[in-house]
Amino acid sequence: MKNRIFLALLIVFSTCITSKGQADYKPAPENLAARQWFQDAKFGLFIHWGVYSTLASGEWVMNQQKIDKATYEQLPAFFNPIGFNAADWVKMVKDAGMKYITITSKHHDGFAMWATKQTTWNIVDRTPYGKDVLRQLAFECHKQGIKLFFYHSHLDWYQENYYPRGGTGGSSKRPNSGDWNAYLDFMDAQLTELLTNYGEIAGIWFDGWWDKRDADWRLDKTYSLIHKLQPAALVGNNHHQAPKPGEDFQMFEKDLPGKNTTGFSEESKVGSLPLETCETMNGAWGFNIHDKNFKTTTQLVQYLVKAAGLNANFLLNVGPMPSGKIQPEFIKTLGEMGEWMKKYGETIYGTRGGPIDAHPWGVTTAKGNKIYVHLMGESDDIILLNDFGKKIKKIYLFDDQSKVTFKQNEFGITIKVPADKRKPIDTIVVIEV
Repeated sequence: MKNRIFLALLIVFSTCITSKGQADYKPAPENLAARQWFQDAKFGLFIHWGVYSTLASGEWVMNQQKIDKATYEQLPAFFNPIGFNAADWVKMVKDAGMKYITITSKHHDGFAMWATKQTTWNIVDRTPYGKDVLRQLAFECHKQGIKLFFYHSHLDWYQENYYPRGGTGGSSKRPNSGDWNAYLDFMDAQLTELLTNYGEIAGIWFDGWWDKRDADWRLDKTYSLIHKLQPAALVGNNHHQAPKPGEDFQMFEKDLPGKNTTGFSEESKVGSLPLETCETMNGAWGFNIHDKNFKTTTQLVQYLVKAAGLNANFLLNVGPMPSGKIQPEFIKTLGEMGEWMKKYGETIYGTRGGPIDAHPWGVTTAKGNKIYVHLMGESDDIILLNDFGKKIKKIYLFDDQSKVTFKQNEFGITIKVPADKRKPIDTIVVIEV
């Protein structure tokens, strides 16, 4: 997910044509309904977990520490997550107010977290644990009413047929030969397993296309396969470009839609598809024992609110430990976010971005005849809002229903929220029209 400095090293695969996506794609009714559900859900848990967690240095450790394939193959022997409990994970998600999980089925190191029959490079065949964690998680998600997405890496540092090489994984010491189409067949076969053997899957979250931008990724074939196997499944791709045909939602990595503070969103203008932004609870995606840069509950709740104000979901990441346990710091923060959502979820779930543009003071969300003004930044007691063309019936504070003084005229709408009524995380003013 990180260190896209490697993009500068990408090679030109001149014999292929860049994939454009699924030609003539028309979403099925089930897919359109799933898109609406997705937009209403607003909050999900991202999980980066794999054999790399044993080294406790994040999910890019194979590439960053220049570990060759033969050496990396020793890691599964140390991966025995006997502390993993799918029911506990899903309960944690529900308690946090989240509606879905997106988990790494396969990250860039190619290690499969399920009982794939396409390679022995998987958790069942190579680890002392010997169990399919995705099957356990899928069962609990279906049981407890949480939707399940699979993150799946296009990029693969392990498979020899991932050739010509891209801009990353150059230290793996794989042979300088391979069959690119055979690799894509392998990837489609793995996706077929995931979409056939694990019940209803809410979607596939692709990553790694950027490793070989000029390659023919056969997106049309892959996207068509997914939509044929599960028409309601949503396809998204973290390629950092405008959405391609066949994709059902647009994601933004470590940035809110329309922002580009990280450099990942330079070519990804906000489109018309459902939106999602992803961010980490510290600085890492995969488990990193050195990373103590934990974001506060206030920071994460405000990020969630800002995302909703920009009409996007928030996919918040944790990197489980190799034991299968979630770091206690993460559990504590998620629980606190859940408490906030119990009280204020009405202003987030099922909303769309409000009619008033984002300002330094905050954002607005909207649902039905209500507009929720989220005051999160410093501001004067009197705030001027852009007029949005609707006659206001009343304005009041969400917390205690007390009336808010306001004036609506040709210059806009002014509201007065005294300092003693402000909340430390988010002061919510309700406008009924």
